[in-house]
Amino acid sequence: MVRKKGPVWEHFQIIDNKDNRHPHVQCKHCSKDFQRAVPERMQAHLNKKCPKAPNHVKSQTKQQNTTSKINNIEHMSEEEQKSLGLLLAKALTSSSKLTIEEVKMQTDDNEQLLYPSDIRHLGYCYQRGIGTEKNEKKAFELYKEAAKRGNITTINDLAYCYEYGIGTEKDKIRAFELYKEAAEKGNIDAINNLGKCCQNGIGTEKDEVRAFELYGEAAGKGVINAINNLGYCYQNGVGTEKNEIRAFDLYKEAAEKGDIYAINNLGNCYYCGTGTEKDEIKAFELYREAAEKGDIYAVNNFGDCYYYGIGTEKDEIKSYELYKEAAEKGVIDAINNLAVCYEYGTGIEKDEARAFELYKKAAEKGDIYAINNLAYCYKYGTGTEKDENRAFELYKKAAEKGDIDAINNLGKCYQNGTEKK
Repeated sequence: MVRKKGPVWEHFQIIDNKDNRHPHVQCKHCSKDFQRAVPERMQAHLNKKCPKAPNHVKSQTKQQNTTSKINNIEHMSEEEQKSLGLLLAKALTSSSKLTIEEVKMQTDDNEQLLYPSDIRHLGYCYQRGIGTEKNEKKAFELYKEAAKRGNITTINDLAYCYEYGIGTEKDKIRAFELYKEAAEKGNIDAINNLGKCCQNGIGTEKDEVRAFELYGEAAGKGVINAINNLGYCYQNGVGTEKNEIRAFDLYKEAAEKGDIYAINNLGNCYYCGTGTEKDEIKAFELYREAAEKGDIYAVNNFGDCYYYGIGTEKDEIKSYELYKEAAEKGVIDAINNLAVCYEYGTGIEKDEARAFELYKKAAEKGDIYAINNLAYCYKYGTGTEKDENRAFELYKKAAEKGDIDAINNLGKCYQNGTEKK
C-alpha cells in the first residue's frame, strides 16, 4: 500500500527515490538538500531555516500550541495520555523507523530533528508504559538527551531518575545537583523537590529551615504538592513553629486542588482532630478518596477504618484485602498490619508462620511495632522457635525507639528475670 504524503512534500523535489519512505529531497524554495527525507525535519526547515519559504507553509504556531498542550501531559486523563503515547511512539519510532540513537544523531545543520519537549514526552511514555511497553532505561536515555538540548523540565525528570534509580543506578548526590540546577533555571517542581532533599538529607545535609523556605517558594509559585509539604512543616514543626490550624488549612487547600497526599493528610487531621474538630466519617471518606486516586498510604489507612470501624462498619475481610494491597506496594505499616491479620485470623485463615515472616520483614525495614511483635513471636514461639534472649533484644530495641508496648514488655522481662543472660 502506498503511504499518502502530507502537504510538506509539495515544497520538496525528490532527487533520488531509492528509499521510497525516506528519499533524497531538495527544498524548492532554497535548494537545501536532505539526504534522508523525514517530514518533521522538512517542516522544521520551512519553519525556521528556509529564507524564502512563504509564511502560509510555516506551522510554527501550530507546533507551539501542540507543545503547550503536550507540556501538560501529567495532567491529562489516562485516555488522553494513552492516545498521546500512541501518537508519539508511532510518529517518533515506528513510521520514521528512528532508534533512540537516531533521535540523538539526526540533525539538519545543527538543528535538532525533534523539539526537546517531544523527546521528553517520549521518555515519559516509556517510563510509564503509555502507548508502548514500559522501558525505564530508554526513558532515562531520552530524558538525558532532552536535558542536554536545554529542556529544563527534563533536568528535574533526570534528577528524579537518579533519586529513585529509574533506568539508572541510584545517585542521590547527582539527584540533588540536578534538582538544584533545574530550580536555579526556574523549574518550580524542582524547587519543591529540592525542598524534599533539604528536609530529608537526600544528597545533601539536612536543613529543615531551608526546606521550609523552598516549600514556601514553590507553593507561592503554584506547586500544589508544595502546599501539602508546607502543611506538613507546620504540623510537625519542620523548619518553623508548629501550627496545627495552619497545617489543616494548607492540607485542605492542596486537597481541594487535587493533591492525593494532601487528601490523605487531611483525613489524618479529621481522624486525630489536628487543627480541626475530630470527624471519623469525614476521615473515612477522605482516606477512601485518596486510596482510590492511588495513594498507597491511604490504602493502609482505609484498611484501618474497616479493621477498627472508623467512620464505617467493621469489615475484617475488606481490611485484610486493603492491608494486602498496601503491603504489596511496599507500605511498611501495612506489612505489619497484614501480619496481625495472619496471626489472629482476621479476614483470612490463621497462619502464624506467615505472620512471623511478615513481622520479620517489617521489622527489618524499621517498623517499631513490628519489632515489638517479632519479639512477642520469639518469646512465645509464635510461628517460630522460642528464643527469650532474642525476644529481650528486640523488646529493648523497640523500647529505645519509643514503642510504649515494648517499654512495658521490657519491664516485664526485668520483673520476671527473663532479661538476656
